[in-house]
Amino acid sequence: MIYKTAIRFFSTLLFLTGLFLSCQTKTTPEEATVPTDSLLLPDPAASEINSDQSELFQTLLGTTSEGILRGINFGDPLSKVKASESFEMFEDSANHIGFTYETAQLETIDVLYYFNPEERLISKITVDVYLNSEAATRQFWQTARLEFTEKYGRPLTDKSKQLSWKKSPVRLVMEEVSDGKDYGVKLIFEPTDKTILASR
Repeated sequence: MIYKTAIRFFSTLLFLTGLFLSCQTKTTPEEATVPTDSLLLPDPAASEINSDQSELFQTLLGTTSEGILRGINFGDPLSKVKASESFEMFEDSANHIGFTYETAQLETIDVLYYFNPEERLISKITVDVYLNSEAATRQFWQTARLEFTEKYGRPLTDKSKQLSWKKSPVRLVMEEVSDGKDYGVKLIFEPTDKTILASR
């Protein structure tokens, strides 16, 4: 009788052990994780935080190669800017009007057209490009440098954070204006002399 009880006990124990082991989730070596003291996140892919800088630069230039920028020349009437500009207007003041464009990655282009209040003719154009990273800034800088050098010739000023070109009727200054975690590039288009405005 003791043997029958012992056999039943071991049989039951063996059955319960098998049942317990079969209910556990099996993990493969790939699924196993090693606990760490800190949470490690992978670096986001460049396309998740940055726009394609060549495309962004082409968006800045506009759909036409006419004019100084976006189809606009110095001396053009303000009404032409308002009629042709495809970016969203965000500012309209006594001496300038501003338009903005934002990418899906929240990078922004702000274009300001300055004019004299009396005649309301374009006398200067500035562009602020707000980017998400140092890499995006470098890519935008290189793209702009190549395009502007092709259009205006070799830069007159060639510093690490500033380039300038001069070819009538345009004097162009490009500056990297990144500060800490704020990344960006500024472009300033001015006439080479005031007679260009007077002749229009």
